[in-house]
Amino acid sequence: MVEQLQRYGVIHSEKVAEVMQTIDRGLFVPEGTAAYVDSPMPIGFNATISAPHMHATCLELLKDYLQPGMHALDVGSGTGYLTACFAIMVGSQGCAVGIEHIPELASWSIKNIEKSAAAPLLKEGALSIHVGDGRLGWPDAAPYDAIHVGAAAPEIPKALIEQLKPGGRLVIPVGTFFQDLQVIDKGEDGSVSVRSETSVRYVPLTSREEQLHG
Repeated sequence: MVEQLQRYGVIHSEKVAEVMQTIDRGLFVPEGTAAYVDSPMPIGFNATISAPHMHATCLELLKDYLQPGMHALDVGSGTGYLTACFAIMVGSQGCAVGIEHIPELASWSIKNIEKSAAAPLLKEGALSIHVGDGRLGWPDAAPYDAIHVGAAAPEIPKALIEQLKPGGRLVIPVGTFFQDLQVIDKGEDGSVSVRSETSVRYVPLTSREEQLHG
């Protein structure tokens, strides 16, 4: 999977290749599914795990903000795969937080992480998964160097911009029917710049009720 993504030019840094080899995607998908195929997969509760090329794209965009000791937030952490990748990159001196509003997914992601290379980081608290509304972020570990959102918001949630550290980066799909993966950089002076990276198709970032009954 990683070699294929390198061949297609999605992964171009050693760092991203290394972390995607370290965290086995096979531990984070429903049993019996083709874990390494480059497509999104349903994980129940009207949620999906993104295709490997989207995970790789987001890791490439955030890699400089996932240095050892940095703080990272993964909104809509799902089965925990990308949160585990973040944790490996920021290491034991850093902090990786996953937030998921479906309690069953949050519990499942913890079990998945416990089987993965990120298990020691979960045990010592450098990696944590919380149940909550990701649109509100997770103020306890803010400010964050890196924030990733795994579902499409109609607009960028203000709380996430507030919790982004000056000098930090937020990557979020924005839009309803037509969506763009947007990259938001916060300057050291607190100014915010936004650019579109690519067109994408993500499930919507909604309330738990809307997601479950959508």
